[in-house]
Amino acid sequence: MKIFVTGVSGQLGRDVMVELLRRAHLAIGTARQIDNVELPQHMGSSDLDEMEPKLCILDLADEKAVKSEIKIQKPDAVIHCAAWTDVDGAEDRNNWERVRAVNVRGTKNVAEAAKAVGAKMVYISTDYVFDGQGERPWETDDQSYNPLNVYGQSKLDGELAVKEILDKFFIVRTSWVFGKNGKNFVKTMLDIGKTHNMVRVVDDQIGTPTYTKDLARLLVDMVETDKYGIYHATNEGGYISWYDFCSEIYKQAGMSTKVLPVSTEEYGLNKAKRPLNSRLDKSKLRACGFAPLPDWKDALHRYLIEIGEIS
Repeated sequence: MKIFVTGVSGQLGRDVMVELLRRAHLAIGTARQIDNVELPQHMGSSDLDEMEPKLCILDLADEKAVKSEIKIQKPDAVIHCAAWTDVDGAEDRNNWERVRAVNVRGTKNVAEAAKAVGAKMVYISTDYVFDGQGERPWETDDQSYNPLNVYGQSKLDGELAVKEILDKFFIVRTSWVFGKNGKNFVKTMLDIGKTHNMVRVVDDQIGTPTYTKDLARLLVDMVETDKYGIYHATNEGGYISWYDFCSEIYKQAGMSTKVLPVSTEEYGLNKAKRPLNSRLDKSKLRACGFAPLPDWKDALHRYLIEIGEIS
């Protein structure tokens, strides 16, 4: 298959490209800047030049450019990983236009371009489309959205655009993502733990971490099928708090930093409101024949090896 991937300079986009190459798909990756994108050469059985990964610069808010590039490439599928993901930064009024340009108009541009060439589309969404109330895991067909922040609203509006424009789509909601590229909770906690004896971490926000390598595998599994619809995808291992996650990070990394549990209200440092309930019901994955992601503790172990924190 020929697959067009957006946001390849980010955590997930880069790992999606690697997974596509591993399976001998023809992958075209885009980002606003590609100077820092490092990809392996084709990893399948063919060594033909046309099977090597291709990269191009593309601003998804530029409707004409997006539609032109996808028309030229004529992919079988588009995996849309690009997004504004700075949740607190999105609360700054000065950033509102850019947030919507990327997460809403950019998504709309990609969806319309995919439809024009008959390509299926995968859209990466988030637990933040929900308001985080209650303790029941959110199901894929829940529509009690009420996002708590600007980022969540922009991702929900992106979902709505995809559903309105396309019939052949996968919407995949995930949470607590960590990967090699870019910033994430694991890297932040490791850095803090190396310079502090104690760290405060909230214990009343509940969800499950997601390793981008594992999620990338699932996304490529999906795009190789026509089992369209909305899915929830995180690593397995049950629902935990950020406090639980941080404690396991330090345990696996062999660090003695003390973790102090606090409530979201006590923590009080975030500009954007966070959902307390980020539990996602992933039962639809198994029901549709997709292999679940491994346990999050196993994923964390593999990630710490990947970034050189443990051997």
